[in-house]
Amino acid sequence: MRALRGAPFFRDLTVDVSTLDPAADARGTRMTFCASPLWPQRLDTGWQCLSTLAGAYTSPAELPAQGWLVAPVPGTVASARRAAGLLDVAHPAPLAFDDHWYRLTLIGTGLRRLRFHGLATLAEVWLDEVKQLESESMFIAHDLDIELNGAATLVLCFRSLTPALAAKRSRARWRPRLASPPTLRNVRTTLLGHMPGWCPAIQAVGPWRPIELLGDAPHAFDTIDLTSRLERDDGIVSLTLRFLHPHDTDTCRATLSCGGHVSSLQWHDAYTLTGNVRVPDAKRWWPHTHGVPTLYPLTLQLDDGTAISESLGSIGFRRIEVNRGANGSDFTLRVNDVPVFCRGACWTSADLVTLAGTEAQLRETFELARAAGMNMLRVGGTMLYESDLFYALADEYGLLIWQDFALANFDYPSDAAFSALIEREASQFLIRTRRFASLAVLCGGSEVDQQAAMLGLPAARREQALFTELLPALVARERADVPYVSNSPSGGPWPFSTNEGITHYYGVGAYQRPLADARRAQVRFAAECLAFANVPDDATLRDALGTIQPHDPRWKAAVPRDPGAGWDFDDVRDYYLQTLYGVEPARIRYEDPARYLDLSRAVVAELISDVFAEWRRAGSSCSGALVWQLQDLRAGAGWGMIDATGRPKSALHGFAHTLQPLQVTLTDEGLNGLDIHLINERAQTFSGELELACLRDGGVKVMSARRALTLAPRSLQRLSAAAHLGQFFDFTHAYRFGPRAHDVTIATLYDAVSGEIVSEAFHLPERSVHARDDLGMTVDVERSSDDDGWQLAIETKRFARFVHIIDSHYRATRDWFHLAPNRRCIVPLVALEPLLPDACATAPQDVVAPAANAAFKAGETSAAPTGEVRAINALSAIFYG
Repeated sequence: MRALRGAPFFRDLTVDVSTLDPAADARGTRMTFCASPLWPQRLDTGWQCLSTLAGAYTSPAELPAQGWLVAPVPGTVASARRAAGLLDVAHPAPLAFDDHWYRLTLIGTGLRRLRFHGLATLAEVWLDEVKQLESESMFIAHDLDIELNGAATLVLCFRSLTPALAAKRSRARWRPRLASPPTLRNVRTTLLGHMPGWCPAIQAVGPWRPIELLGDAPHAFDTIDLTSRLERDDGIVSLTLRFLHPHDTDTCRATLSCGGHVSSLQWHDAYTLTGNVRVPDAKRWWPHTHGVPTLYPLTLQLDDGTAISESLGSIGFRRIEVNRGANGSDFTLRVNDVPVFCRGACWTSADLVTLAGTEAQLRETFELARAAGMNMLRVGGTMLYESDLFYALADEYGLLIWQDFALANFDYPSDAAFSALIEREASQFLIRTRRFASLAVLCGGSEVDQQAAMLGLPAARREQALFTELLPALVARERADVPYVSNSPSGGPWPFSTNEGITHYYGVGAYQRPLADARRAQVRFAAECLAFANVPDDATLRDALGTIQPHDPRWKAAVPRDPGAGWDFDDVRDYYLQTLYGVEPARIRYEDPARYLDLSRAVVAELISDVFAEWRRAGSSCSGALVWQLQDLRAGAGWGMIDATGRPKSALHGFAHTLQPLQVTLTDEGLNGLDIHLINERAQTFSGELELACLRDGGVKVMSARRALTLAPRSLQRLSAAAHLGQFFDFTHAYRFGPRAHDVTIATLYDAVSGEIVSEAFHLPERSVHARDDLGMTVDVERSSDDDGWQLAIETKRFARFVHIIDSHYRATRDWFHLAPNRRCIVPLVALEPLLPDACATAPQDVVAPAANAAFKAGETSAAPTGEVRAINALSAIFYG
């Protein structure tokens, strides 16, 4: 076994280079590194796996010949069982407590190197019945040098966690209830699958990361270490490339090209090339909300008599730092010297079964996140370290990544052996991801300090050198360009204080505080916030969950809850249904279940939109917030803003309404009326017009004013609605001089050149949902402008509240939105993929694809849309098609 030097690079990484430097020849194409013999060979076919009782067999020689399953690699035991139709996702077997064996026949002659990128979790590697390697962390990669003489059998054994969980170690100062059993603190494995109450018990076992064979090609790569930095206006790329075989350093010449700028590389020794390339006046990589996430293509040229040209992917240049304010209580991320309001969500997994998901799944999720205005995702300590593809896509899509190390809640062991494991896993991760511009924050772990503080431990007794010494030293050594924070949350007199440093804010949410608490809490940066049981669309409830009844056991099993709590997150959502909308949830749930579901979806969209409007306003102390969570781990009313099948929920649409780079929002200032907030995060000046209008009975304009304005680059303006109007008007109905004069206030921002609507904001002085009326809605089905798809044209005579589009064939790109009267709204439609049993980790294996999906299987993807459009203040739905 040898230690990894540098970062192994997955050769099958596919990168969209449409955001590369304009001078690049490859602009608008894709580069796929998979055919060249220079890259390691993926051992991803021909595997079989077998599950046995713990300790039943001590070596491969004893294994039975029968009972083996075809096994995908990279993959898990759960993914092998799912492929064979043997995974009961509702009641999965406790896979971590049995033994599991994988085998593969290798054929070849000569020296080879096996590379294991991740083995979950207590693993043995055998070659021809001789044990070659043991691993005790799923987060550590291993190399194994072997010699082949024809055929050889490679066997992996994944042992039960039971002995490791029972082993005696230093006594924990506290025991969290999040994960079970509490001795998981001693084992380096993900907590996914071990968190009752919100995560399905599908446990990570198997070769979850790729296994590679490094071959005998003369120029075969071993490791690639790429970094980028800025020197004033120039970008510098540094490369250390280690080959598997020695080279003649006198005759072999090498150069590295970055976006057309070329530099010679030097031989450090017969195996290692090093060098730098300078890119003058380098274009910066930006989060997509603030600029273009520019990436430069990298090309290696080798010439030892035969010229070889090999793409090494792409790289970006950016500078990231944290501004903590004059008194140290703030947390503002600055990218390229520009303060960025970070917004997004906490990542779970694209597929809980495989722990990876496909490139298509990742791209779809990243596209939804970007379209919603997100510019940051957080990979929390309860999850795992994601693949190179994940971080490369974050680079491409312009999404910042807040990365926790895989540590959460526990009082971890402090002995030398455990610290060595953490040091090795953290070093490998930092080196592996050094090339990625999107990595923006490195965090010691999730809720470790908070857990101890909430149990009453003083600061001196809850400190862990792991977070205050070991990890910050590693970050300073390996990724000094990325800010480090010890824990999330952290920073105040208590780690969970909301008005200092980093917090996890659930005032609006689990703690059932009023909306006004979003301002009173004085949040600086919420690395987690706003957890609700977000209801998916009816199609997902029927097809993936199997019920649309909120009291069905299948529904309740999928609703997240905190361990030991006498309530769940359905109860949290119902609290706001009652306090904001004035309905009795229990009553409407049994009298009109469909209405209950629609209002449940609407209230979550409204809460998210209102809270983020508060946090983005001029004068707010908040510099960022990440919703808990981005995607569900199982079908149902989970925390995710995207459901387990990949379909967006109302929460995501509510997020999108308030989080765009060019945005108008409204905040209720009580007796001071309404404040209008105008946000321009772009680098260009915006010229436009702002219209303010108040409507009575949803259609009668009782007040309006329109005027030109200019928004400077990277600016935030606050206007008083009264000043904009030029006279008194009781926008918020705070003075209550008689009955309300209006039902809704609409602020509309127009582009001065095109006249198109850029952004809209709505304020309702009364949120009651009891009044319903004929809105005069019309819906037309049209071909889109490129004649390659469909769109809906929706128009109303009266204000429509939370318009929702239901179509069995298509997904609306815009949904759960308010619509002003006499304003034609075009909504593009996207064809839905068939919802099959393997579409999500927890879809029932016997789910039957609906008729619409059957049509798609038959190739009828251009079928005309048919469905209905609803609004929560409409008497009835409007059908189309």
